[in-house]
Amino acid sequence: MTKALIFAAGLGTRLRPLTNEIPKALVPICGKPMLEHVVKRLAAQGVTDFVVNVHHFADKVIDFLAANKNFGLQIEISDERNDLLETGGGLVKARPLLENSDAILIHNADVLTNINIAQMLDFHLKTNSIATLAVQNQSSSRQFCFDKNKQLSGWKNVMTGEEIGLQTSGYKSFTGVHIVSPKIFDLMTQTGKFSITPEYLRLCATQKISAFDASEAFWFDIGSPEKLSAAEVYLSKNDAM
Repeated sequence: MTKALIFAAGLGTRLRPLTNEIPKALVPICGKPMLEHVVKRLAAQGVTDFVVNVHHFADKVIDFLAANKNFGLQIEISDERNDLLETGGGLVKARPLLENSDAILIHNADVLTNINIAQMLDFHLKTNSIATLAVQNQSSSRQFCFDKNKQLSGWKNVMTGEEIGLQTSGYKSFTGVHIVSPKIFDLMTQTGKFSITPEYLRLCATQKISAFDASEAFWFDIGSPEKLSAAEVYLSKNDAM
């Protein structure tokens, strides 16, 4: 069984004033909240069990799911109201709700995409990876580097020139969609509030962290009003869901 962890706890500061009264996960795209788009798209691909982390306007996210009867799905809440834990800390916090799954799909609530999850999961399991990152050939300020075997080998901040690890092949942009094995919990060393990226960069020296090419999928990071508008234009013209 695969469970999905949806990161919906963010403050959404770049979307203000839209997020002054509602959480980023409930900002509407074509009349439906971001969170609804993500849940329904994953459900359409066979995902039935979800964990949603909450922090900013947490009650509004919880009430929204309750009002929609969890869309007929199994949805549990990982409560971060006391402290926003970022991606790594959020994953660790949700561990008790995720450990009984064969694989954990992680998806940002502000990412809109049609990445083929079944293909990605099949790739993840066949490669026996501790983590699989969906990537695309897009320009971005921070990019992962993978070697010729599609294994994570480094990271670069294009704006500052900061590099971590070995830059042995081409750079890829991370989509915010990844799959991890529950085994990763025993390999992570940080606690509290932390990003998952440094852990991936540490673990890639001894563990298989693979790139899944999602270049054919549409993808929007809805982190600003301009990107929100672009996503709405695209959906209105190209996508019926």
